[in-house]
Amino acid sequence: MEFTDVVRARRMVRRYDPDRPVPKEVVERCLDNAVRSPSAGFSQGWDFLVLATSAERDAFWAATTEPGAAPDPWLDGIRAAPVLVLCLSHKDAYLDRYAAPDKGWTDRDEARWPVPYWHVDTGMASLLILLTATDKGLGSLFFGVPPERHVAVHEAFAIPDSRTIVGVVSIGYAVPGPRSPSLRRHRRTGREVAHWGRFGVAGENA
Repeated sequence: MEFTDVVRARRMVRRYDPDRPVPKEVVERCLDNAVRSPSAGFSQGWDFLVLATSAERDAFWAATTEPGAAPDPWLDGIRAAPVLVLCLSHKDAYLDRYAAPDKGWTDRDEARWPVPYWHVDTGMASLLILLTATDKGLGSLFFGVPPERHVAVHEAFAIPDSRTIVGVVSIGYAVPGPRSPSLRRHRRTGREVAHWGRFGVAGENA
């Protein structure tokens, strides 16, 4: 499959076949591609926690949801995913890297950073997981963990305090389900979002 075809085929999948396991080699390929993502200063401040057994996934859902909560079709569909990959950023890796002699900064002052590139880079690596899953014929979804549940997830899986949960990628074989109502929104085209030379200038006027 050509890269452009993979991008066009990429969609967020919210329902999975629980009886079709994801081959370990596919998960490993997703991770191998993830670490090819760019990172500021080649800091590579990311880690990926793979939950591939029912006990591991149950522990994740127990840490992130209210016990006895009313059924949620959206959540039930995602729960069926046979693989969850927690995408973790490591801010200290960036602060340390840019305090190294070859970078020229003499301190780890976070104020030097225009945006938190530890999160940005981990997000880009997560996208490569999503695209690789699509290329291998699987469905995937990137979703977040509620802020009030981060501590519980850290404790459940012994995640160091120095790591931040940027999001989770669910991976599995997609099954048909209702389309997200969000898809009724118009997808903005490249022409609509592009500004040429000055904000507000469309390409034909450049």
